[in-house]
Amino acid sequence: MRVVLTGCVLAALMVGGAATASAQPSPSPPPSGSVTITLTPEQVAFLCDKRLPRISNRVTKLIERINGGADVRGSVAWLKEKARQERDAGRETSAQLLEEKAERRAGRIDELNKINGWVSEFRSAHCGAK
Repeated sequence: MRVVLTGCVLAALMVGGAATASAQPSPSPPPSGSVTITLTPEQVAFLCDKRLPRISNRVTKLIERINGGADVRGSVAWLKEKARQERDAGRETSAQLLEEKAERRAGRIDELNKINGWVSEFRSAHCGAK
């Protein structure tokens, strides 16, 4: 009997909580236009000394991996080779999935180059000679 009563109480609380949440007005829409963000010199130094080198290094490694040959695990060529092996073994579905994955991965190069560009722009504008 306790289990049933506890279940009913929990259900009532959930329904009551949902009604309360839906009665609240929706938040105002975000402001349109550009927003200025001001960084302290310490924050800029942290970005220039710690974060940007790590981001740049990570993006460069990802680009090298994606563009690597068939012997580089995770590269587009490696995925296409695995897809060919799957197709030769008669597993068309997994071969198709691997080819789609290779296409998506190759599409990431533009995004990664854009990120590298942002890093370079920030570094040249705010990091001085670093």
